[in-house]
Amino acid sequence: MTPTAALSRDAEAVTSRAAGPCFEVYDAEFEVVLGRYARLALVAETDAHEGPVYIRGEDALYFTTVPRAPSVPAGAPRAAIRRLALDGLSLPVDPSRLSTVPAPVHTPNGMTLGHDGRLVVCEQGTRSAPARISRVDPRTGRVDTLVDSWGGLRLNSPNDVVVRRDGTIWFTDPSYGYLQGFRFEPQVGDHVYRFDPRSGRLSVVADGFDKPNGLAFSPDEQILYVTDSGANAEPGSYHVARPHHIVAFDVLDGCHLGPGRLFAVTTPGFPDGIKVDRAGRVYASASSGVQVFSQAGDLIGQVSLPGAVNFTFGGPGGQVLFITTDTAIWAAVLATAGAGQGRS
Repeated sequence: MTPTAALSRDAEAVTSRAAGPCFEVYDAEFEVVLGRYARLALVAETDAHEGPVYIRGEDALYFTTVPRAPSVPAGAPRAAIRRLALDGLSLPVDPSRLSTVPAPVHTPNGMTLGHDGRLVVCEQGTRSAPARISRVDPRTGRVDTLVDSWGGLRLNSPNDVVVRRDGTIWFTDPSYGYLQGFRFEPQVGDHVYRFDPRSGRLSVVADGFDKPNGLAFSPDEQILYVTDSGANAEPGSYHVARPHHIVAFDVLDGCHLGPGRLFAVTTPGFPDGIKVDRAGRVYASASSGVQVFSQAGDLIGQVSLPGAVNFTFGGPGGQVLFITTDTAIWAAVLATAGAGQGRS
């Protein structure tokens, strides 16, 4: 039997958490997101961790795997980029449709799709391989370095990345690699960067974060949302007094950011992945699932899926939210599509 989950509203939401994956409605606006036929279904059981990217021309989902412990003391965790060939909305899919991209990447994490059809990858690096933003050909596995330093100083461990319509690459660079023991002591702060491939210039566009994590632009690219997961300092930790919120910045002249302002605080847990739909609603992963906020920052609903790590919009019409949980990939079939869908 195909595992699926249906809708939970208001009073039912409290008890639904114990019943497994479901949708929880806190405001009528979330009803618009769900439509009449929303469903939540298992796609595949696999070690999907971060960086989900849907490529429409292939009907395929790419993701980075759960980092595996090193085989020797002081070694580096091992992870890879994998591809899942989908079959439209026919779910689940057979495990034989999974394959590994033959790309020599080092602790890959967040990814996005570049305008040229190649993957733009956050490589957290190791003690012997630099942390970098790279470009990976999903067909051949060829890897090219885009940027690996700022002012001659090595990057920390890039976490998430997005490509703007003008081709510039924006990414977060928290020091999780150092905290987790596979990177050297940081030489730079935990910043948000803008990289221009045409000029080769890398600029800090935001600092003052504890641990900048996910990032996403509004549909008109005039607002940049960044999650701060500082409450998660060490693996498995949660320090409630440290940041677990989303910050919004106005984008100035396409190159700089205005002062940050609090958009929302997530609970339970801390925010990780973040995306925006075509109407400007903001989606952020938390320990309880994927939380959905109005443009004003009000929590309107949730895809209740404990263990959710990251997610992306995809599917034939861009209305499927593919969610990674470290042990599986799930699909939330919605009535709305993600911002930027249909470009790939």
